[in-house]
Amino acid sequence: MNLQEFSEEQKQYLQGFMTGSNVGRMAQGLPDLSSALGGKVAPTIVAQEPTGPDSYGIIAQNRTIAEGKKLTEQEAAKREKHPLDQWDDIARHAAEGRFPKGIDVLSFKYYGMFYVGPAQESYMTRLRFANGICTSAQMRASAAVAREYGGNYAHITTRANLQIREIGAKDPMNALIAMHEAGIINKGSGADNIRNITGSPTAGLDAQELIDTRPLAREMNHYILNHREMYGLPRKFNIAFDGGGTIHTLEDTNDVGFQAVQVSEGQGVEPGVYFRLLLGGITGHQDFARDTGILLRPEECVPMAAAVIRVFIDEGDRTDRKKARLKYVLDRMGFDAFMQAVEKYFGKKLQRFSFDRCEPRPQAVRNAHVGVHRQRQ
Repeated sequence: MNLQEFSEEQKQYLQGFMTGSNVGRMAQGLPDLSSALGGKVAPTIVAQEPTGPDSYGIIAQNRTIAEGKKLTEQEAAKREKHPLDQWDDIARHAAEGRFPKGIDVLSFKYYGMFYVGPAQESYMTRLRFANGICTSAQMRASAAVAREYGGNYAHITTRANLQIREIGAKDPMNALIAMHEAGIINKGSGADNIRNITGSPTAGLDAQELIDTRPLAREMNHYILNHREMYGLPRKFNIAFDGGGTIHTLEDTNDVGFQAVQVSEGQGVEPGVYFRLLLGGITGHQDFARDTGILLRPEECVPMAAAVIRVFIDEGDRTDRKKARLKYVLDRMGFDAFMQAVEKYFGKKLQRFSFDRCEPRPQAVRNAHVGVHRQRQ
């Protein structure tokens, strides 16, 4: 049988079926399907292991299927067509003046476009400003989008971001293109993605801070935007950097929190500013991120976040969205096993360093966001 006789969707289905079946057979010590059938399965149909940036998520889905489990509706839809491949679908909906239905509502969020009906028969677009930094040109562009295509207002979010509401059915592309031209790339600002990267709100100005978090937040943001595998998550994901300033970032409410600390001489490492790694927080659930005992140099933070996310892609639950956050992976695997998996992706041995060997962290100042304060010169 020739592979050319199949549609693209059928090829993808066969690939998933064959890979999932073979993973399950190998786990049981059985030969793959082709060998079991005496080579009667045509080589053109036997699926190879997925490759490319989407392979991380696909392999995780294949493993779930091979275990006899059923993917959620959302995971099945993402498997059929990656949401980042739906730019043309958004354009077609705009040209026809109609809002998305069904699973397309989720998929359009990958481009930061939220259909918020029936509460509001319109789109809301969530932007993306790493560490809450927005240039004057970007603020003017956001205002222009709100004025021309939205309700002439914007909301500030809890992740130092902006949302523009009341965008009509014909205008999602107009709004997206206007924002992209202003350097506001909001891919992944919603749905099962890594949300806006937060950092210390007074970064670069705070006289108390140990380190300016803006460069790290910016680097993390662009890493996400330029690594498609970062869009293969089973559920949403939050990352925060806290530089030790007077206003803390609430990094312990994030899936990954980086907490700046000072290490003095005589502690077995070069003295200076490092970050401690916190994992497993969920905003609003009273579950706070826990210290892993890992000490990182500032330049190691982004590679570490990427390694954590890749393990989350591998291990996250794709059968139950209520149990798909990182916290539940940590509960199931345990911190030690999870960090062993992270270490493999990180590519080098992790530096374990007890918290009491660090200098006491600068304390947050209550109501420091109000009034006039001394700033770094």
